[in-house]
Amino acid sequence: MTGAAPRLGAGGVPSRVVPPGAAPTPPGATAVAPLTGVARVRSLLGHWNSAVASYYVLAGAAGLLLVVGLVMVLSSSSVESVDDGASPYAGFVSQARYALLGLPLLVVLSRAPLRLLRRLAWPALAGAVAFQLLVFVPGLGCGQGGNRNWVCLPGFSAQPSEAIKLALVLWLGVVLARKQHLLDSWKHAVVPVVPVVAVAVGVVLAGHDLGTAMVMLLLVAGALFVAGLPLRMFAVAGAGAVALAVALATGSSNRSDRISSWLSDECDVSGACYQTLHGGYGLATGGLFGVGLGGSREKWSYLPEAHNDFIFAILGEELGLVGTVLVLVLIGLMALAMVRVIRRHPDPVAKIATGAVLAWIVGQALINIAVVVGLAPVIGVPLPLVSAGGSALIMTMAAIGVVLSFARSEPGAAEALAARPGVVRRSLAVLGRARG
Repeated sequence: MTGAAPRLGAGGVPSRVVPPGAAPTPPGATAVAPLTGVARVRSLLGHWNSAVASYYVLAGAAGLLLVVGLVMVLSSSSVESVDDGASPYAGFVSQARYALLGLPLLVVLSRAPLRLLRRLAWPALAGAVAFQLLVFVPGLGCGQGGNRNWVCLPGFSAQPSEAIKLALVLWLGVVLARKQHLLDSWKHAVVPVVPVVAVAVGVVLAGHDLGTAMVMLLLVAGALFVAGLPLRMFAVAGAGAVALAVALATGSSNRSDRISSWLSDECDVSGACYQTLHGGYGLATGGLFGVGLGGSREKWSYLPEAHNDFIFAILGEELGLVGTVLVLVLIGLMALAMVRVIRRHPDPVAKIATGAVLAWIVGQALINIAVVVGLAPVIGVPLPLVSAGGSALIMTMAAIGVVLSFARSEPGAAEALAARPGVVRRSLAVLGRARG
C-alpha cells in the first residue's frame, strides 16, 4: 500500500504540513529546521574557530567567575561583619570597590598595544620590587598570620607581592622572547632570568610568604616552558625549586607543623587540623545541590578565613557539587582561551607572557582547591577572582587584561572586532526594536 500523495501548493510545489498548534510560516519566509545534536556541536566548533573566540571566552569566563566571587564574598563574610559591629554588606562593598578599581585597569590594559607592554617590562619590575621593600620599613610594613607582606597606611593597605607577579609576566615575556633561540645554552638560560627571579622571589620570601613565592615559581615555570627551555634544564630547575621549597618548609616550625599534621593519621582537630576539618565539613554538607545560597553553617565563625582562602568550602556547602564544578569549568575555559592565544599569536612575547599568566591563575586556583579538599597542607593562597582580597583581585584582573590585549591582536581578531557593533550600539538597536 502506497502512502498518501504530498499536498501540492501553488505551482504544483509540495507545501509543508504545519503540525497542530504550531505557528504557520509567514508568506515569503523560509522555514529553518531545528539543529540536531551533531549540528549544534559543529556550530560550537565553528564559533571556537572564530578569530575572536579567545577574546570572548576569556572575557566571559573571567566575568562570570568574578560575579560568582562577589556573591560568595557577600554570603561568606556577612556573619563575621555583623559580629564585628559592621554592616552585613561590609565585606561585599569592599570587594566590589576593589573590582571597580580593577575593571578600568583591565580595560586599559586590554587595549594597550604590545609595544607599550614591552616598554613597561623593566620599569614595572623595578618598581614592584622597590614597592615590596617598603614592607620592611618600620611604620609602613605590616603582617598577618606570620607573614609580613603588606604596606599599611591609615585607610590604605596593599600587598606588593601581587604587583611583582604581573611585572614578572611582562619581564619574562620580553627577556625570554629575545633569548628564545639561545635557550639551549646554559649561560643564556640562566642569565639574566635566574638572578632577577631570585631577587623577586627572595624579597617575598623575606616576608615569610611561602604561598605567594610558590605561585611566582609556577609563573616562571610556565613562561620557561612556553619559551621552549630544554626539558633537561627544566628538570634540573624543577628539582632545585622542590629542594628550595622543602628547605623553606622545614626551616620554619609553623610550616613544618602544618606539613606533619597533614601527613599524620592522628591530628589535633581542635588545633592544626581544625581549619582543614571544617573545610571538609562544608564540602560534605553541601552534597549535590548545596544547602542554599546564604545557608552555610561553617561561616558562623566555625571556619577561619571563610571569605578568603577557604571560600571554596563555603561555595561547596551552599551551592553543592554543581557550584564547585561551575567554578572549575570557568577556570578551565579561561585556561583553554589562554592556550588558544599561545597557539595562534605570532609574537613570542605574547606567547610567553600568556603562558606565565596561565600558570599563575590556574596553578594558584589548583593550590587553593587542593588545600580546601585536604590534598595539600594549609597554604595562604586565595582563589583567583573569587576570594576576598583587594591586591590579589586587582592584579589578577590586570593580568587578564594583558592577555585580552594579546587576544585582540591574534590574526584576524582586530578586523573581526572592528566589524562588530559596540555594546552601546547593540543596546540602542535592541531598545529601538523593542519600542517599534
